[in-house]
Amino acid sequence: MTAPSTTPMNQENQVTGATVWLTGLPSAGKTTIAYELATRLREEGHRVEVLDGDEIRTFLTAGLGFSREDRHTNVQRIGFVADLLSRNGVKTLVPVIAPYADSREAVRERHQKSGTAYVEVHVATPVEVCSERDVKGLYAKQAAGEISGLTGVDDPYEEPESPDLRIESHTQSVQESAAALYALLAERGLA
Repeated sequence: MTAPSTTPMNQENQVTGATVWLTGLPSAGKTTIAYELATRLREEGHRVEVLDGDEIRTFLTAGLGFSREDRHTNVQRIGFVADLLSRNGVKTLVPVIAPYADSREAVRERHQKSGTAYVEVHVATPVEVCSERDVKGLYAKQAAGEISGLTGVDDPYEEPESPDLRIESHTQSVQESAAALYALLAERGLA
C-alpha cells in the first residue's frame, strides 16, 4: 500500500484555473465564442465552466433589475463565483455584458488579490451588427418601445480601454474568434 500524496492536486496535475471574461453588447457573439472555446478546452482535458449571463440571472441573481447598482451587484456576484471556480483549477468562461468599467475593474482586482489568472476579452461587435443578429429579439423590442434600458442603445456601455484581447466577431468566424482567444491563453500558459 502506498502512502497518499501530500502534493496538492493543482501541483500534481498541473491544473491551472483562469477566468476569461467576455464583455460586449447584447448579440455580440460572447456566448457563442465561449461555448466554442469551452469545447476545445474540454477536448484537451481541461475542467471548464461557462457562466452564461442569462442562466446566472435566472438562478444566482434572480430579483436583480437593470439599474446601474443592480448591474454592478450582478457582475460582482458573477466575479466572485468565477474567482472561486478558477482558484480551484477550472477554466471559467464568463460571457456577460458587464457594461460598466468600474464593475469589470473590481472583478479584475478580486482576481489579482487571490492570485487568479484573469483575462478580459472585448467582443467588439458594432451595435448595427448586433441589432441585425438580435438573437433574443431585444433590439426589435427596444425599437418598438416595448423595453428600455438596452445596453449600447439607450443605456450605456463603457468599452474596455485596454482589454487583453479585442475580438471583432463581425469580421471573422466563431471558430477564428475562439482560436484567437485560445492562442492568447496558450501564450499565457493557460491552455
